[in-house]
Amino acid sequence: MDEVRRQLEELLFSSVEDVVVKSVEVTETVVRGEAQSTVRLAACPGCGCRSGRIHGSYLRFPRDLPAAGKFVVVALRVRRFVCAEESCPRRTLVEQVPGLTRRFGRRTERLRSTLASVGLALAGRAGARMAAIFGAPVSRNTLLRLVTSLPEPPIAAPRVVGVDEYAQRRGRI
Repeated sequence: MDEVRRQLEELLFSSVEDVVVKSVEVTETVVRGEAQSTVRLAACPGCGCRSGRIHGSYLRFPRDLPAAGKFVVVALRVRRFVCAEESCPRRTLVEQVPGLTRRFGRRTERLRSTLASVGLALAGRAGARMAAIFGAPVSRNTLLRLVTSLPEPPIAAPRVVGVDEYAQRRGRI
């Protein structure tokens, strides 16, 4: 069992630091791994102050990319910290695991970026059908929402600006 846990940790969390896999449960349709963050301090998104005073903890269940035809669900124990700054309007904050979760996210960053790529390539209905084939069923609206949430690509300044001869003859310039 220790070997399976080590392999799952390497497979799921190879790009994520400060996460330890506690247990692994494999059924016919689901792989469920329980993980915990090992970060000592968390930064408050309101004031930026770092805090180590723990208020409590709870489980989050983000879905991940399927593995071997099975759904992968991570039971991630996150801690709620008390903000150390007295003047901060936030009293508590929840740690986020960079590269794995984001605020209010129900999917891991790997699944989110994969679905956004499918959405960019195929858009609505076709993208939803493709995502269902590889084991991550989502609606077409979800794919489109993921695409619209992507940042705009940088636009390069044009090197040469030309004048349209037709418009110049018509007096539109």
